[in-house]
Amino acid sequence: MSKALFLVDVQNDFTEGGALGVDGGDAVAERLSRFLAAHAGDYDLVVASRDWHDGDNDNGGHFSDQPDFVDSWPVHCVAGTPGAEYDELLDTSAVTHHVRKGQGRPAYSVFEGTAGDGRSVTDLLDEHGVQDIDIAGIATDYCVRASALDALAAGRRVRVLADLVAGVRPDSSSAALTEIRDAGGTVTDSPR
Repeated sequence: MSKALFLVDVQNDFTEGGALGVDGGDAVAERLSRFLAAHAGDYDLVVASRDWHDGDNDNGGHFSDQPDFVDSWPVHCVAGTPGAEYDELLDTSAVTHHVRKGQGRPAYSVFEGTAGDGRSVTDLLDEHGVQDIDIAGIATDYCVRASALDALAAGRRVRVLADLVAGVRPDSSSAALTEIRDAGGTVTDSPR
């Protein structure tokens, strides 16, 4: 049985100093790089996602001058800008597939993105017979949560690597991890 690792949105705009910077984002990028150096070979696929929003529209109401920080947000991760690039502390050399999501519309889950050749994430997983997915990245309470729940809904087995995620708020991150457990996922620290 094949296994995949999702690296969710470890981007400059989601780490310290970014438009929607999360405390601990840079530390997650560093820990992920160390984890990949030791464990990339454990995975048949390493899929890294990025928000990749249009810069000339509100992306289906996702961008707002008066964001509610639930459904609308300040401008972030605009395609081709430094904010949309991977955090410089994340070594992406082991990534097998780069996925972009949110092009012209709101998108939280990795499953809403497409690879560079246009294939969906579901297609990538099916082509490689992947049933087991480990998930890490940013933010626990938004895109990590959505990706894990979509994977579980699609019948995949999911582990969220709790030491390799960072969330927007402690309370909503804790609630997201509980929701993932309740949906059948596992929350655990990464293998050493």
